[in-house]
Amino acid sequence: MDFWSRLIAGTSLDKSTTNTTHLPEKRLARFKKEYSQLLQEWRNASNLANDFEAAEDIRCSIQDLTNLLSDESRRPLPHPCISFAASKQIYIPIGKIATTSYNEGIIREAVALYATLIDSEEEDFVENVTFSTSLMNLLVRITGANSIRLGSDTEVEVVELSFNITTKIRLDPDILPAWFTAREHEEIEGGQDAHEKFTGKTHKEDFPLFYLLIDYIHHEGRIGDFARTGLLYIIEAASNSVALEQWIVESDLATLMATGLGALYSQLSRKLVIDHPSDELPPILALSDYEHPITNYEIVSSSSPDFHAHMETFLSHLVFWQDVLNHCKSIEVKSTLLEHFQVIFLQQLLYPSLLESSDVDGGSSVAVLTYLRRILEALDHPDMIHLILHYLLALPDTTPAPTGARASVSAARKRKSMDLATMMQGFQVEDATTPALFNLVDLIQGSLRSTSEQTISVTLQLVSVILRRHHRYAVTTLLWTSQIFSDGSQRTIGAHDLEMDYLLGLVGNIGGDDNFDEIYENHVKDCMGILESHPCSITLVAPKSAGGTTKLVGSQASIPGAPRDIRSHTLRPEDPMLKTLLGILATFFTNSIETNLSLTGAIVDLATCGFMRIDGWLLPNPTDYVYEEDEAQAEDPYFMALGDPIDIQERTQLRDLKKARRTPKWDQNKIPTLLKQLKTLVDQVSAYRAEIPRFDELLQQRREAFQAASSATSTPIPIRQAPPPRSSFESSSRSVSPPRISALDSLAQRIFPELSTPSRSHSPRGRRSQEHSSGSGSGLSGGYGLSTPTTSRTAVPPPQFPMGLETPSRGSSRAFSPSPLRDPETTLRKQGVPASQAAAFAAVDQSILARKVGLPALKGEITPIPFPNLKDGSTEGSTQGTEDGSVHGDAEGEEEKKVSVNHVLTNVIVLQEFLLEVAALVQVRAGLFGEVRYV
Repeated sequence: MDFWSRLIAGTSLDKSTTNTTHLPEKRLARFKKEYSQLLQEWRNASNLANDFEAAEDIRCSIQDLTNLLSDESRRPLPHPCISFAASKQIYIPIGKIATTSYNEGIIREAVALYATLIDSEEEDFVENVTFSTSLMNLLVRITGANSIRLGSDTEVEVVELSFNITTKIRLDPDILPAWFTAREHEEIEGGQDAHEKFTGKTHKEDFPLFYLLIDYIHHEGRIGDFARTGLLYIIEAASNSVALEQWIVESDLATLMATGLGALYSQLSRKLVIDHPSDELPPILALSDYEHPITNYEIVSSSSPDFHAHMETFLSHLVFWQDVLNHCKSIEVKSTLLEHFQVIFLQQLLYPSLLESSDVDGGSSVAVLTYLRRILEALDHPDMIHLILHYLLALPDTTPAPTGARASVSAARKRKSMDLATMMQGFQVEDATTPALFNLVDLIQGSLRSTSEQTISVTLQLVSVILRRHHRYAVTTLLWTSQIFSDGSQRTIGAHDLEMDYLLGLVGNIGGDDNFDEIYENHVKDCMGILESHPCSITLVAPKSAGGTTKLVGSQASIPGAPRDIRSHTLRPEDPMLKTLLGILATFFTNSIETNLSLTGAIVDLATCGFMRIDGWLLPNPTDYVYEEDEAQAEDPYFMALGDPIDIQERTQLRDLKKARRTPKWDQNKIPTLLKQLKTLVDQVSAYRAEIPRFDELLQQRREAFQAASSATSTPIPIRQAPPPRSSFESSSRSVSPPRISALDSLAQRIFPELSTPSRSHSPRGRRSQEHSSGSGSGLSGGYGLSTPTTSRTAVPPPQFPMGLETPSRGSSRAFSPSPLRDPETTLRKQGVPASQAAAFAAVDQSILARKVGLPALKGEITPIPFPNLKDGSTEGSTQGTEDGSVHGDAEGEEEKKVSVNHVLTNVIVLQEFLLEVAALVQVRAGLFGEVRYV
């Protein structure tokens, strides 16, 4: 309604009706004439469904009435037409005309007239029981099973009108009695069974507006948004009405929501493969041995538009669940919803799908593990998260017996729980497997031992989500941890410097011409954001409250039995998860790119919790420090006692500072296995460098190719970024800065864009200045030389994407589209190299990149003697480093996996970025969590 038009008398908003409607009495006369004509046409029409001319006349008459009412509502008072409509209750016959016409045009105009009367905010239409009854009779009839099929536009208008009513109820709870009537219902007789009672079919006449909205909550687009939001407003109003609260508990809201969610989950494909469109293949996969997985009518690709549509619909309804719980202020309504979510969805659908999954039947494990990961990423409500992980991980039920106020459950709540238990008895199977026998931990461990790299990759992504977002649930389930009861020994600054030199020395040993200082600084900033946004870090980095504790509001589940607050802990040496990760890390260079990205992400997420001590499994334990004998000797106690107390105190402090800066010696037997494995991988890079011609040149070309692709990305997202907030539960306190990316991040983000955390808005402290700026470094004592190349470069400029157009590497069935970036010969010509030389260089590079190699044999390792092939006199599995590019023979009894040099180069870049990320993580943890002492 236009407020100002009421103050300016005689102002018309519709010039076409100025002459006939500017005076109230003339406007009323015209309105009465139109209404009388409408009734006359209706009485004269025998069958509007077949009499199209009469139906059109009636539609036009209703439209004219609506226009007059709408125009009058925007004019100054008085409003005689609106008063006449209220006194004569014209909406009753108009509603009857619409319900019996079976004509969408008439129905749509009738809905518009009701909406106009409500929007006028006069005559208390929205509070009038007669008006609400007439409107709901119309809406129920036209949306029922026996009505005509309405068009999408008309359905949107119907649901939008219903939404507008709930908005007014939300603003003024006194309106509720006109739309909701709590009646006493008699016990069910023979006409209905227990299932009909359970589904609330006896209560629809009490609140038809409620059920109309429920029918549309699963729809997509505006109609679904209106229905879901309107339902949220009704549930929110239950906090002001005890009768409505009890009615919602006894209604089938929880049943319909749970079964609807289950139906959407059942529509998801049971078999899935992770793939990318051929024309949108990320460069990091294009520059590897990536092959598109096989799909058919049963096995669906993750890049399929239909799959995306089904997935988004399911997730949107899942988010609606948590929005309902967020708006609901009634404990009983919330408890009823959560109970149905667990029994109907978790126990009857989600867990059985996990139990029945397998990686040998075309990807059912990939499917269910991916769906579970997406569920845990989409949800933020602590009660829903608790129900899912508590049940799937088979956590012990420590719920205390209810006492006091908690013991007083309403009769409606008890009846609904008993109805749910009765209905579920028909679905129970004797001796059925439960999470107590096979839980999510068993599934994860089994999937990580799979021979399918896709299964391993999606399982690692699921592990990352649990570690990053729900770490407290992983401490006693996925991980074998030991609680740390005291601070104990702490890393010294001298030991910290040694560890940083070691990690960055590994980076330097891989080599390269990039500005690694800048890349490393970006990793530092990203790690700061990752650590600060971790849910466990709030108690470590945020100021404590007056009570001495700091907790994120709404982060704790209201359901008893949730894991206790996390405490300082560390991984035990025999932890199966760590051993599994190390086993996958051992074959790093022959792993798929997706597997290595998921693997490195899981290792980083394992070390991001502030309560997870990294000493002992990632870094050497401070209790194992060994110092040179002369450095360990203390000063003469007699000399220390001389002088005044202040001087003695200063000398003591200087001595402690000097001791803290001592560089310890590492006992090789006590270095963590993970650190040893990283050193082994870098040694393998050196072995590749010795065996593969032009290795450094090709590696630099690969790095420059990633830089070119990074600069071409319009909106890069860092790797492992958290998904955007999908509900109001997403904390608004996290500060996000513009993303800073490395060459690898900008490419890998297309593969797993949801597996990263936004950067911090403030620049953290950079890494300490290094005394050594050049040299290859041994990894233990030398400098790491990040700004200086480790090898000399030839004068020949490298091609950007050293991939052949017509002759892709062996093992790949993919053909590349023509592109200057992928044509090394064209690139070389543009850089001034003669055509003959450019073609020769490109041919050499292509032959090298196409070679197949395995894991290299390091110095000191014994290469197994190949078994001779007696048929042709050759040696089966012999090392053929000069013929086919192999640098390692096959192991006896099993076939060694081999990949192209092209694939190895990309994995080397992934390794180098990972080492930089680990170094940045160690440095940021040291400052953010105070893990390093200086005295």
